[in-house]
Amino acid sequence: MPDTRPQIRLTQVVKDFGTTRVIDHLDLSIPQGQKVALIGPSGSGKSTVLRLIKGLESYQHGQIEVAGAPVPEPPRGWRWPGPRQPTVHRVGMVFQQFNLFPHLTVLENVIEAPLQVLRLSRDETVERAHAYLTMVGMAHKIDAYPATLSGGQQQRVAIARALAMRPQVMLFDEVTSALDPERVGEVLAVIRRIAHEQQMTLLLVTHEMKFAREVADRVLFMEHGRIVADGSPERVLVNPENERTRRFLNLVAHH
Repeated sequence: MPDTRPQIRLTQVVKDFGTTRVIDHLDLSIPQGQKVALIGPSGSGKSTVLRLIKGLESYQHGQIEVAGAPVPEPPRGWRWPGPRQPTVHRVGMVFQQFNLFPHLTVLENVIEAPLQVLRLSRDETVERAHAYLTMVGMAHKIDAYPATLSGGQQQRVAIARALAMRPQVMLFDEVTSALDPERVGEVLAVIRRIAHEQQMTLLLVTHEMKFAREVADRVLFMEHGRIVADGSPERVLVNPENERTRRFLNLVAHH
């Protein structure tokens, strides 16, 4: 029988920064392979949700699971006892900033984690790197250093680096927000291709509403650390029933 457990599950998760509640008793269940866009105003908790799923943030209450296994508290998540692959390595994440190692070439950036974390052979990591750099249109820059690349090119390398770990879940945190407008399209095209060709679960925080409509099976609208609208792109973005969602979409449309 197929595994029907959610690929991502948050149960009554609470996250406070000091006296500020950022995530407020959040429940979220995402099945394997679903493509989900997470939208909402700044400060609503969207990026924090991604960081919690990746295991980069601790939380005060609730439970988070990926592929049926609990996400460990940081920093224990990076030093996993025994042979079992840590939950955090099942989750790839691409950030607003590219975070490439400046002293490493494009190839070296992509193979570093599979070599050091997964302990794969160099031949296998190089083969993976070539495949994913080809997918994102950066194979011709394999020997280049990050400083010689445009922002869009660096972000595409960052996506290839995340994919090289063969994650079950990919998280994208406003990956076009630091780019020049003319570079946004090339990065969105790569994510669109991943959404269409890969079976992995995607969760992306974005302000690109047209793009969310194109790639997402489901759209979540967040405010004050809670999900206040959840449905198909048509239901949430085109004909929103929620008044707060309508106001937000009107505001985004006029910027």
